[in-house]
Amino acid sequence: MNERMTMTTATAALPDRQPDTQTVTAVRHWTDQLFSFRVTRPASLRFRSGEFVMIGLPGDPDPKTGRAKPLLRAYSIASPSWDDELEFYSIKVPDGPLTSRLQNIEVGDQIILRPKPVGTLVHDALLPGKRLWFFATGTGIAPFASLIREPQTYEDYDQVILTHTCRDVADLAYGRELVEALEDDPLIGELVDDKLLYYPTTTRESSARMGRVTDRLRSGEIFTDLGIMPISPQTDRAMVCGSMGLNTDLKAILEGFGLREGANSDPAEYVVEKAFVG
Repeated sequence: MNERMTMTTATAALPDRQPDTQTVTAVRHWTDQLFSFRVTRPASLRFRSGEFVMIGLPGDPDPKTGRAKPLLRAYSIASPSWDDELEFYSIKVPDGPLTSRLQNIEVGDQIILRPKPVGTLVHDALLPGKRLWFFATGTGIAPFASLIREPQTYEDYDQVILTHTCRDVADLAYGRELVEALEDDPLIGELVDDKLLYYPTTTRESSARMGRVTDRLRSGEIFTDLGIMPISPQTDRAMVCGSMGLNTDLKAILEGFGLREGANSDPAEYVVEKAFVG
């Protein structure tokens, strides 16, 4: 494990928490720009794998009132619904109001968590199918980190395909390690078996597969690489989480294959998470 990929975990009793706060139990810095962390889970929190919550830190006190307004943003829960803790995966933005501070958290620190999970990247928003695609760029893999560890994913589908596109090879480490660990997972290892296909690509640094997943879908290269049939509305379902450009491009591509966009209130063949772009 190199210097950047260090992990710290809680070894002592956790401090008392304030209302709406949870305690950091582990932090791992994957690269200079990416990190993940785990926090305690409220006993009352129930969520569906793939949903997100608002988390953050206290802001600076208001000069007039002296009160600190919390800095909050939406984060997908990267851990599955059965996990005793909550995991999050984040980019580091040097001048970001929240992430410039959040990247410095340590075990024992407290974060604010508003336990009202929502989101469209859930099984309930899709009609039944045989093959499920997860399309992610960067930290957009977070909700799929939850869903690839969710037993229902493998109970509902014969095949699951996780695609992850990043600029550099190091940026793929979080997803790659999760996928590699599934085989030995005591809860879902047998369920996963050979159902999960992992398809990482890079757009800047040379790797085994170069290019955007959208280009590989348009050319059909991804189907050749994986030895599978093209996407069909009769068999395929998809979830998308990434940049505005990715979301827009994939919507057009998936609809070109005959898939329709769904929602919690109106399930269909694919869904897109819009909470993280703007």
